[in-house]
Amino acid sequence: MALEQEVGRLLGHKGLTLGLVESATGGLLSHLITNVPGSSDYYRGSVTAYSNETKINLVGVKTATITRYGAVSPQVAEEMVQGGRRLLAVDICLADSGIAGPGGATPGKPLGLFYIGLSHQGGTFSRKHIFKGDRGQNKRQAAEAALSWLREYLLSLG
Repeated sequence: MALEQEVGRLLGHKGLTLGLVESATGGLLSHLITNVPGSSDYYRGSVTAYSNETKINLVGVKTATITRYGAVSPQVAEEMVQGGRRLLAVDICLADSGIAGPGGATPGKPLGLFYIGLSHQGGTFSRKHIFKGDRGQNKRQAAEAALSWLREYLLSLG
């Protein structure tokens, strides 16, 4: 069973809704989720918040957070999922922010760096990943890492 199908089955079984706030994956996560027949039972939608302005004005990320930590940071990923949960009125929200490449790397923030956020009533969390592929591979690996973490989280709920 594909990861997105398994996640869908778990969300349906637990009666939970899902929303996404995507940046570096650019809608890929939403694409994967909506490829599953019946995903409308649990999937409410997404925001592709690619620019900092969209992260701030639509999703609710604080300007001060982006200024202090940068858009690709655990703090921004966590504010993205918190804002996404409120905006989309969902039980669980996933978000990503990253440097897909080939440009964009800075000192301390290498090419392939992604932060994935997850928010649920149990808390708000982020995970750091560094992928080693080209732009497309990095986006795909980030989407798969987000879905894998969501599966792990859903299984931990019992």
